[in-house]
Amino acid sequence: MLPPLSDLPIDPLPLQVLLPWLDLAGLAVFAASGALAAARKRLDFVGACFFALITATGGGTLRDLLIRAPVFWMQAPTPVLLCIGVALAAWAIPLKWWPERALDWLDGAGLAAYAVYGAGKALQYGISPVPAVAAGVITACLGGVIRDITAGVPSILLRHELYVTAALGAATLFVVLTTLGLPAPIPAMLGFLAGFALRGAAILWKITLPAHRGA
Repeated sequence: MLPPLSDLPIDPLPLQVLLPWLDLAGLAVFAASGALAAARKRLDFVGACFFALITATGGGTLRDLLIRAPVFWMQAPTPVLLCIGVALAAWAIPLKWWPERALDWLDGAGLAAYAVYGAGKALQYGISPVPAVAAGVITACLGGVIRDITAGVPSILLRHELYVTAALGAATLFVVLTTLGLPAPIPAMLGFLAGFALRGAAILWKITLPAHRGA
């Protein structure tokens, strides 16, 4: 249940135009990335479903706990069923049919979608803009980190390509445009496109921020 409309800093109705679709898109592509990671480890279909579920719900679970919202996948069966369906479909596709960096591109799409959705949900629950951006980043990044740790591979955060930065850009642009009063779904669309473009550029051209010099 959302809090009373009078308690919200902005009108939540425009936010609801595109955000549910971004939620479903983020769930689907993150679930696919988790199932693909399981397939590459030669796990069975149950393992693929588990990887899909933890990848797709990890960031959103922490976000909901932080903003004191009901944990989304505990309120209805749709998120779990969607993850299972996508996982089974992705697991059934032979690995040779997947592009070499399919996992990165799926993850990038989920990153952008969930960064915007997480920030939007935080705004709906009365969170101020700066923490709402942080909620978007957490929603976007945590699932991929959990997936990589569970799979026993180096976390995507350690690859030096733009990752958290892409989520930060998507969430920030969405929140700024929303608080400026741009009509929905323009902020969500632009936020998603900006985040996906940043992550895509990092995948294609290995774009990074300057690393720490060390001692």
